[in-house]
Amino acid sequence: MESNTYIFVGLGNPGSQYSLNRHNIGFMAIDLIANEQNFPSFKSKFSAHVSEGRFGSNKVVLIKPQTYMNLSGRSVAEAMKFYKVPLDNIFVFHDDLDLQPGKVKLKQGGGAGGHNGLKSLDQCIGQNYWRIRLGIGHPGFKDAVSGYVLGNFHKDDENWLIDLLSRLSKTIPDILKQEPADWLNQYYNG
Repeated sequence: MESNTYIFVGLGNPGSQYSLNRHNIGFMAIDLIANEQNFPSFKSKFSAHVSEGRFGSNKVVLIKPQTYMNLSGRSVAEAMKFYKVPLDNIFVFHDDLDLQPGKVKLKQGGGAGGHNGLKSLDQCIGQNYWRIRLGIGHPGFKDAVSGYVLGNFHKDDENWLIDLLSRLSKTIPDILKQEPADWLNQYYNG
């Protein structure tokens, strides 16, 4: 990766009424990363909340689009252009129904899998960015998906959610020190 500036995006919906929704686990991840890695307070820029910091010698820009999920790509496209960041230096944290709660998967490129935030990103910036898929489980029925992702995490989810976000916020700088797949294997598949 030739550029040493990276953008880490958390997908979610703005507003306190959504803050504990399963769909907002991307925002939760970015908030904990900012806190754990001592990033400065978020500022409004690119229709997003943005904080700039460093992981070692690499500049890292944390972004939480404030456009609602289905328009997230616009904010990210503006930030990419401003910081001149290539697509393979973009990491997107998002909820994934197809993964068991607390599981983490990583892939570069691919389809949106019905996720409106990813659809927006694909349309605005292309598909070859890194996706850090955070498992939230599936409600069991397709008709229940919308209510499930827009529903809040339950008390029963607290242990795995805290463990996942805590581990993520502590280990994420290492993703820039090695191949991203090696980071995943070291911390989540080992």
